[in-house]
Amino acid sequence: MFSDNKKGKQQENSSIQNLIPNGTKIIGEFFSESDIRIDGIIEGDVKTPGKVVVGKTGEIHGSLESTNAYFEGRLIGKLKLTGTLTLKASGNIEGEVITEKLSVEPGATFNVSCVMKSTVKDIKSEKKA
Repeated sequence: MFSDNKKGKQQENSSIQNLIPNGTKIIGEFFSESDIRIDGIIEGDVKTPGKVVVGKTGEIHGSLESTNAYFEGRLIGKLKLTGTLTLKASGNIEGEVITEKLSVEPGATFNVSCVMKSTVKDIKSEKKA
């Protein structure tokens, strides 16, 4: 009646996400291969090739390296993204930001030195290949 294969396929298709709930505090380096949602506090470095969502109660005191980040909460430190930073009205970022794309809603706090980098192909490398 029930098949284990069906259950396995559903689990493979659903995205895996790490959740750091409100009331949780992590001190030190945090690394994940998948997306992260932060509603608690992290004091240290966060690294993931995935997306990071920082909820209204979420805070990062340190550095964050990821592809994309969506902030409703707070970051004090260094943010390095290869994709897009989305800062909502309740978001607060202070420090240094390196990103490819930036979206800031009115009302957000964005007190940073910011460098916008785009992916540029090396023309000399293309001609050789």
